[in-house]
Amino acid sequence: MEAPFPRTLMLLGSGELGKEVAIAAQRLGCRVIAVDRYAGAPAMQVAHVSEVVAMTDPAALKAVVRRHQPDLVIPEIEALAVDALAELEAEGITVIPTARATAVTMNRDRIRDLAAGPLGLRTARFAYAESAAELAAAAAPLGWPVVVKPVMSSSGKGQSVVRDADGIAAAWEAALAGARGSGARVIVEEFLRFELEITLLTVKQWHGPTLFCPPIGHIQERGDYQCSWQPATLGERQLAAAQAMARAVTDDLGGAGLFGVEFFLCGDPADPEVVFSELSPRPHDTGLVTLAGQNLSEFELHLRAVLGLPIAAIRSLGPAASRVILAQEAAASVHYTGIAEALAVPESQLLLFGKPDARPQRRLGVALARGSSEAEARRRADQAAAAVQVGSAV
Repeated sequence: MEAPFPRTLMLLGSGELGKEVAIAAQRLGCRVIAVDRYAGAPAMQVAHVSEVVAMTDPAALKAVVRRHQPDLVIPEIEALAVDALAELEAEGITVIPTARATAVTMNRDRIRDLAAGPLGLRTARFAYAESAAELAAAAAPLGWPVVVKPVMSSSGKGQSVVRDADGIAAAWEAALAGARGSGARVIVEEFLRFELEITLLTVKQWHGPTLFCPPIGHIQERGDYQCSWQPATLGERQLAAAQAMARAVTDDLGGAGLFGVEFFLCGDPADPEVVFSELSPRPHDTGLVTLAGQNLSEFELHLRAVLGLPIAAIRSLGPAASRVILAQEAAASVHYTGIAEALAVPESQLLLFGKPDARPQRRLGVALARGSSEAEARRRADQAAAAVQVGSAV
């Protein structure tokens, strides 16, 4: 039996992705409560109700959920008191996709152990370390260079490439500085020389089959997404392998919703190997391109899946691309110039997130564009993003 509308959704995390989820939810008549650690976050600007809560505080997180009694709790960030979500789920609150999925994917060690262990997925070789000395001992057998990351972080924080033993101490300190929480544990991986890095947006439904969006190519710097394009060109074998791995891991995690599953394509360019990288149990930043490239964006798909609504088809609208707009310096408040110039680029659009302040390399917006080819779409997105300048509001 179909649940009646309107339904109340609570977003735990109210950044730019949460903002688009809130907009998609309101289009379906839902009531949205946006929660974040600071006031004025992007999703709060479009939600019905907003709450400022320290979401890593279990008591505070449970209190705000219990006070509002939402039909669905939708985590949109990783920095959460995940044990509190499990307790709320046991009380009958529906957590998307599940409390376990949120906990497993919040920790790089848990998702990597699941993928490489019981699921048998191909991953980069890796090891863990809890001190600089352990890191040095674990890195050497993997061969230089290696990649060092905190087991708990987001948006590339604390990640570095270490080219020889002399860089271990700095990598250890960087990982600790970028980690969430107080744990001193890092993952060290072999450095994969890949031809392409992709996100396969995977839609898990409560009762229907698992669906896949056209693959998205993307480029990261400092561990954070810089641009993406859709559809990325993959061979039939590579696409089938990525879909099989994405289905295996999302079936294990359970629940419903959209997952961003990342892969590397390594080795022979003519027939590359597909290697599992990471997974987010929510809309993915690289998937912002779907606002221009698909009949249903990743945010609309996420909402339809979690609300149990039908998804008749996921269809590409042709080549599309995105390019991030970054702050270059710290500012207590921001303003933008170059908007008219950016929107003069054919088939372009801008998303300016409305974040209240800036710091170097903080993502404040994204330019989207379509074109007759991947190259044209990427060129237009780059041109539109370059036209926008971020300054400090006076």
